[in-house]
Amino acid sequence: MAIHLEIPDAVAQAMRLPAGEQERRVLVELAVTLYAQSILSFGKSRQLSGLSKFEFGMALGRRGIPRHYTEEELKDDLEYAGRQ
Repeated sequence: MAIHLEIPDAVAQAMRLPAGEQERRVLVELAVTLYAQSILSFGKSRQLSGLSKFEFGMALGRRGIPRHYTEEELKDDLEYAGRQ
């Protein structure tokens, strides 16, 4: 299942972005917003944005959005790091 959004021409023209950059930027903003609201995980938000892990993390940082990082994830990461 795919969701297709239609943005009215008047709205698209009002965006202060080059036409070739609009779709990518809208996807990044949507992904960041859905992540910030805990609607999507980091991985799925990153996938929606089309950015790398590093780039998506930087996009969150620029907007002051903290990573959702549970104690369980920290425990797993520390365990994994100890094996190295």
